[in-house]
Amino acid sequence: MAKHYLVLGFLFLEIMIASINPLEMPSYLLHQLGTALMLCFLFFCQKKIGLTFNTFLFYILFLCIHVIAAHYLYSYVPYNEWIKSVFHFDLNQIMGWSRNMFDRLVHLFYGLFLFPFFFRLFQVWIPNVKTSILMLLVIQFVMATSLFYEWIEWWIAIGLSPEEAEKYNGQQGDIWDAHKDMLLATIGAIISACIILLNSKKELSKI
Repeated sequence: MAKHYLVLGFLFLEIMIASINPLEMPSYLLHQLGTALMLCFLFFCQKKIGLTFNTFLFYILFLCIHVIAAHYLYSYVPYNEWIKSVFHFDLNQIMGWSRNMFDRLVHLFYGLFLFPFFFRLFQVWIPNVKTSILMLLVIQFVMATSLFYEWIEWWIAIGLSPEEAEKYNGQQGDIWDAHKDMLLATIGAIISACIILLNSKKELSKI
């Protein structure tokens, strides 16, 4: 458990630093409410069913990325400026991006990093199902929860001013923003499923 506490400590340190002068405190707190709820669910699952360190680590890594986005707001994370400062090239220009793409990255990592956690839950819920079927169900679950999240964003945005809603949900004028976010989450889940499947086949071949 020492490794678990270590990565948790890193997350809490990041949250403390991110809480210093966030770009917009109300939106920051709203995003961090989601962080708190996800942490509570993680602790509950760790106690009830047990999680491998890698599953626990990837879950925390996703929260670390979310905390960065909460501090700056998704549409304003200066990733391109960081890349230009460290690696001396303009990623947005090279890729032909006219918008801030950090929110897209977070949705991709939602599917990629949280797939092992969801897979573990499904293993407990329906233990007698073939691995391939289980993975398909988890991919569908990622798709469904991505849709549900977009509904929550829409519901919250209804109660905000147009400017506040834009800052919170990071649509950046793209009417297909929700669809692209859900697609990237699905792609991340498929990639993670393929990696887990390949690793399981390698383990079986060693027996």
